[in-house]
Amino acid sequence: MTTNTLYKLALAGVQQLVPYQAGKPISELERELGISHIIKLASNENPLGPSKKALAAITQALPELALYPDGSGFALKQALANKYALTPEHITLGNGSNEILELVARAFLAPGLEAVFSQHAFAVYPLVTQAAGATGVVVPALNYGHDLTAMLQAITPQTRVVFVANPNNPTGTLLSQAQLREFIAALPDTVVCVLDEAYFEFVGATDPINSIDWLAEFPQLLITRTFSKAYGLAGLRVGYGMSSPALTDLLNRVRQPFNNNSLALVAAEAALADFEHLQQTVAVNTNGMQQLTEGFKALGLEWIPSAGNFVAVDMQRPGQPLYEALLHKGVIVRPVGVYQLPNHLRISIGTEAENQQFLRALTEVLAHV
Repeated sequence: MTTNTLYKLALAGVQQLVPYQAGKPISELERELGISHIIKLASNENPLGPSKKALAAITQALPELALYPDGSGFALKQALANKYALTPEHITLGNGSNEILELVARAFLAPGLEAVFSQHAFAVYPLVTQAAGATGVVVPALNYGHDLTAMLQAITPQTRVVFVANPNNPTGTLLSQAQLREFIAALPDTVVCVLDEAYFEFVGATDPINSIDWLAEFPQLLITRTFSKAYGLAGLRVGYGMSSPALTDLLNRVRQPFNNNSLALVAAEAALADFEHLQQTVAVNTNGMQQLTEGFKALGLEWIPSAGNFVAVDMQRPGQPLYEALLHKGVIVRPVGVYQLPNHLRISIGTEAENQQFLRALTEVLAHV
């Protein structure tokens, strides 16, 4: 069998897929350039790391690694249900919230059907849509964010899923509670609405979004969240979806057994209970956002106001060469040309020292271009 024949065996959507490009790991940059003291501000990770309570829970669970994890995730589901005044039947656990997005595609998308999402929205939406053989309908962005009116107009009888990220990644734009509720209420009953709230914990108290209150009213609504960002557990890959029991049941029919490992389950449960660590994380993010934006202002750069733990800055020239120049100074950020933002770089908020190291490196790079 030739390679060409093998590719032809794959589904048409899979043949045309371009794999998701994650942020460059520190170890890879060390191998490539032989440099040290590298900082990574590319993948929206928590600069404080995981909660001490989560680490303790992992240590306690280590002797049981020979056993399969609880395939139902009972304890974590119960903890989430208690936190959000739901029942375990409202909750789907995933290997990161990305897996929840994939479960939606597997359950509701197929050739001849459509998913609607915004320009500049998370790259996984088109990936899972295309992998299912469905058609992705991209709606032009409005001020770097979702144009909900245009997204409603893009829905056809073939539409089965609409993806909305709030805050949006990589732009950080935020929709109001009133805008979102009006949009969801206007959707046909034949469309599942995925409200991706991966950065929910960073949204300020002045812009509260109580989307969970809508679950009883909108059975086709699915809210996805993650422990990878604010809770500092990106390396364990654990996320969750909240929806009506009927929608949860459908997602669990396509979910693989044991999709969350035992260390992820206990760490997430412990992290959920560590409110002090979460408060500290949000405070570091608030201060870091101010530090970076003041630095951009001093450099004469504009940025997209962000409600997440990252900020996209307009470099006023192609971002890729600047990204590569920053790599040589031991700073990893994220170029976002793949999101049709070729002049922007997305910067994750780090510690005060990391933010300062980045701004110093950026100043040096801009002085030589």
